[in-house]
Amino acid sequence: MWMGKSDISGWLVRPAGRHAWVVLAAVLGTLAAQSARVTPDGGMDNAIVVRAARTWLAGGDPYDDPHFLYFPSAVLAAVPQALLPQAALRVAVPFAVAGLLALGWACALRLHRVPRTSRLAALGLLGLAAGFAPFGHLVRLGNWTATAALALPLCLLLADRGRWVAAGVVIGAAVALKPLLAPVALLFVLAGRWRALAAAVLVPALASGVAALLMPDPAGFLTRTLPFLLHGEDGFVRLYEASPAAVLPRLGVPRPLAEALALLAAGAGVLCAWGRWRRGDAGPLRPAETAVCLMLAAFLVSRPSYNHYLLVVLPLLLAGLPYPGSAARRPWFWIALVPQLPGLTWPGLEAAGRRAFKDAFTLVVLAGTVAARAGAAGGRAAGDGRLAGPGPRARTVEVNGETV
Repeated sequence: MWMGKSDISGWLVRPAGRHAWVVLAAVLGTLAAQSARVTPDGGMDNAIVVRAARTWLAGGDPYDDPHFLYFPSAVLAAVPQALLPQAALRVAVPFAVAGLLALGWACALRLHRVPRTSRLAALGLLGLAAGFAPFGHLVRLGNWTATAALALPLCLLLADRGRWVAAGVVIGAAVALKPLLAPVALLFVLAGRWRALAAAVLVPALASGVAALLMPDPAGFLTRTLPFLLHGEDGFVRLYEASPAAVLPRLGVPRPLAEALALLAAGAGVLCAWGRWRRGDAGPLRPAETAVCLMLAAFLVSRPSYNHYLLVVLPLLLAGLPYPGSAARRPWFWIALVPQLPGLTWPGLEAAGRRAFKDAFTLVVLAGTVAARAGAAGGRAAGDGRLAGPGPRARTVEVNGETV
């Protein structure tokens, strides 16, 4: 048993009915099919990477496009797509993105020892697909954030089983595709897993180094893309950035002050992650909440920072719902998600260029909620899962004194 019969945890881990899985499959299939219908190029963001690969195949420089923000290794990774006909991309990309998000959810459930046939497994993914607007945005855009949404829970699952070097390889491979998960390297530092850290650094470094030698301008990422990422000077992109460093100046806050506030918030997030790891309790909440703290801290200060980045961390938090005391049990966790409900009208914020204000609210409140949870005093907080048995591969969990 997870908890007493009256607790919601017991209800969440019971098997889901067949109808729940049918509805889930219908929602995911409809979302992907609708995206394929309205996005002829497989998604605007995926098209940028594919176009970069096609440019390189034609002898051009992928970094001539200022919106191509990836390492050189991503160019080679996109070559198979560049060789596909447009009609195939139109259908394959949204279904692939939805599939990656579903696999990431499955890894998050496995990390938290939640049965894959449970009500939380079905209803959690259904809630993300139908009730969290950035899920649909990500599928329609075809953004490679979907690879990070799978890689982070997979990394934590491997680390939870003691396979830290494999976890580092997973993070390194994800960073080679898109640098989004680079902050997770700090998790390996906190854990003192230096070989895992080396793998996380060497995999993208070697992949990008080899790929850069094949580019017309081997230093293009460093001389053109990196300054853009550090300063976020693109006016169009700025309208959709959710970080306080981008949103506060639009509200009249001087830019240097906004950037300083965002940096302080990010620093506080890293300190909370350090404190959460130092707590030392066994179980899946420790690595999950530490990694989420690190990622949210990065989102607070990074440029650009979009609402669909939250799909990297949200499944990890939601899958921890059966544990009393987890971040998903706090009311502010759910309040943070309210602006992302599809179809909910917010006067004055419905224009596409003003959506960032809602996204910033979600990001800041979610980061504050997780930080408060991570900084909770008193040793092992209530509800932390603690692995039973002598080694990291033990699969039973104690929650508030009961065996799971």
